[in-house]
Amino acid sequence: MGKRIYLNVITIAGPTASPGMWAHPEDRGQEYTDLNYWIELAKTLERGKFDAIFFADMLGVYDTYQGSMDTAIRQTIQVPLNDPSYLIPAMAAVTKHLGFAATFSTTYEHPYALSRKMSTLDHLTKGRIGWNIVTSNIDSAAKNYGMEQQMGLIDRYDRGDEYMDVVYKLWEASWEHDAVVQDTAKRMYTDPSKVHDIGHKGAYFQVPGIHLTEPSPQRTPLLFQAGNSTRGREFAAKHAESIFLNTPTAAATKFIVNDIRERAEKQGRDPSKIFFFPKLTPIVGRTVQEAQSRYEDFLKYSSPEGIFALLGAWSGIDFSQYGPDKLLEFVEKRDNHGIIESFRRSDPNKKWSSEQLANFFAFGTSSLTIGSPGQIADVMESFVAETGVDGFNIGHIIQPGTLNEFVELVIPELQSRGLVQTEYREGTYREKIFGEGPYLSKDHPGRILAEAEAANRNRNKEVGSL
Repeated sequence: MGKRIYLNVITIAGPTASPGMWAHPEDRGQEYTDLNYWIELAKTLERGKFDAIFFADMLGVYDTYQGSMDTAIRQTIQVPLNDPSYLIPAMAAVTKHLGFAATFSTTYEHPYALSRKMSTLDHLTKGRIGWNIVTSNIDSAAKNYGMEQQMGLIDRYDRGDEYMDVVYKLWEASWEHDAVVQDTAKRMYTDPSKVHDIGHKGAYFQVPGIHLTEPSPQRTPLLFQAGNSTRGREFAAKHAESIFLNTPTAAATKFIVNDIRERAEKQGRDPSKIFFFPKLTPIVGRTVQEAQSRYEDFLKYSSPEGIFALLGAWSGIDFSQYGPDKLLEFVEKRDNHGIIESFRRSDPNKKWSSEQLANFFAFGTSSLTIGSPGQIADVMESFVAETGVDGFNIGHIIQPGTLNEFVELVIPELQSRGLVQTEYREGTYREKIFGEGPYLSKDHPGRILAEAEAANRNRNKEVGSL
């Protein structure tokens, strides 16, 4: 029996995550504005004993391809896109254990407002909330927030570090654990002597006052991060408890896992307390032939134009201006050696068309696995053993069909091997994942900062009493 595999579903609050799939006759993505769709999905995921649902999000429009947003709009490439945070309370109300990880940007969300939103969600879910920390990298978002262009990568992460200091102070240090007394005799709901201004004055933020929300079950939500740049990995090593990866090969995955864990250890953190979740998109059938047939059917609806719009936003390359050679260059830059090798094995001398190359990205740039339940379980088990990751963010192709098939066919196979849970652990999201208390670990910078703030207050009280 291999080590326990943790499972999240990754999705968006929009019609589709895979270009073109909204047109598939089985796809129900157009129901994304219907709360019943999300309630049904939450029940399915809890029945499948998933650990969490992970909501990816963005605040701008993909407009690199052909220098226009038209393709993204026409092909529904992450537009329209709703705010996923409003879905979470409804989904939490029909589940008991499923966790919820939502994406919010440190560049465009103010920490004072974000901290209250996350605390509210943590209260309403009874401690099942996580935050995917992003710094955002799309010019169209920056312009709609009043900037001429997006901030540079280093500046975004420098701002992000200060942002984290602010939210740690609000979540961890503003209210003492026993501040809420609910003393009816004294007519005192909260003891004001145990609620403290954070007095933050920094290069990017001025937040003098208190956190508006009393301490939630986790205080700080479970912290996700997804930056793969050198600066992003340093940020993740400092702050993240879970890392979302979009790496297409085992070698690329293993490099990032080892690099971030080494960086975390240098910062005084226990590297084993940082979990990694690469994205995996499975196409399962009861037989190999059935799975392959499903894949070929899905490919009929894939949109090369939509894929190029998506890849253009990620890479900054307008693929409408270039032929297949430029796309191959992009493949090589993303370290997609498995894809390159498959090109060469099939026909070393073949001149690939842009549309044929696009098919390799039809369902994302992460791992695509096609096969029977046993084959997909084999891939998952071996990938964990080879790379040291802790689980997967399971992607879908049609909504919610491929997720339903995963729950029906693959989950029982994984459970029979003892690789995924058959029952949930009690407690908050953090307790379910790490098997310890509901709060940040003692070596986490947020916890260290809070303890330093408390010690400083105690010193000031002692000085004041002299």
